[in-house]
Amino acid sequence: MNRMSLWKEMSKDELNKQYSPSCWSHRMDKDTIIAAHIKEITQGTEQGRNVAQTWLDVAYGQGDGETLDVYLPPNPSPAPALLIYFHGGYWQLLSKDLSGFMVPPLTKAGVIVVAVDYILAPKGNMDLIVSQVRRSVAFIVQQYSSLSGVYLCGHSAGAHLGAMVLCTDWKKYGISPNIKGALLVSGIYDLCPIVHTFVNDPLKMTEADALRNSPMQFVNVTKQLNGNCEIIIAMAQHDSDEFRKQSQEYYQAIKAAGLKVSFQDVPNTDHFDIIEKLVDGNYFLTQVLLKMVTRR
Repeated sequence: MNRMSLWKEMSKDELNKQYSPSCWSHRMDKDTIIAAHIKEITQGTEQGRNVAQTWLDVAYGQGDGETLDVYLPPNPSPAPALLIYFHGGYWQLLSKDLSGFMVPPLTKAGVIVVAVDYILAPKGNMDLIVSQVRRSVAFIVQQYSSLSGVYLCGHSAGAHLGAMVLCTDWKKYGISPNIKGALLVSGIYDLCPIVHTFVNDPLKMTEADALRNSPMQFVNVTKQLNGNCEIIIAMAQHDSDEFRKQSQEYYQAIKAAGLKVSFQDVPNTDHFDIIEKLVDGNYFLTQVLLKMVTRR
């Protein structure tokens, strides 16, 4: 039985539960985990803004949500690494203003960090959101004449957006970003199940919209355009079965395509603290990320 038939055989309630990360935490109940998550990433971002030089609310376009925040290390090298972060929130919540929590260990290592905003549903649809994050990368890269490499990081819906960036034909943008690596955390790579959940109420995706914006559909394109990129797929031990399958199957697909990829199943984490903990330089996934972005 293939994966499609598995999710298609679920009841509406079960499918909704599978795509409700707050129902699966081992630490807190679903009524408190979201508020706790926002508190953690708010405090982490405050730390980031205290330790780095910041350029906030930089416009990368003229449309709604087209701004980003830049965090500069105290003593940047002539050719620094640059990490671009895409936030989660099911394409309808959160923002760059809560996305600076991984800044302290990264800027300490000399890495420039950029947190990207994009229009949220229902104001924007999936095609527009994907278009925006692609244009944000083009804008960012054009600001720097010398980088050792560009790296992507995204969580949940942000991991989906990072994966869509990896299958971008940059000739359309007149640039050739040197994307050397990507850390995709607890992501969604096949949007088709989402069409049939509560998540789609503000997005209003059709099946065609979902297919057009699913990274699983573009694995060979990713191979063709970013064959030398190091990709790390990470998932939480206490992600739901569907979230874990999403990560496992995307990993297997890009590995089969011949991409350079590794997989991290992070113990004792849920959908939320797996990313929150990037504020800690000693956290396992922070160490994985630092190793990737500081490798020359």
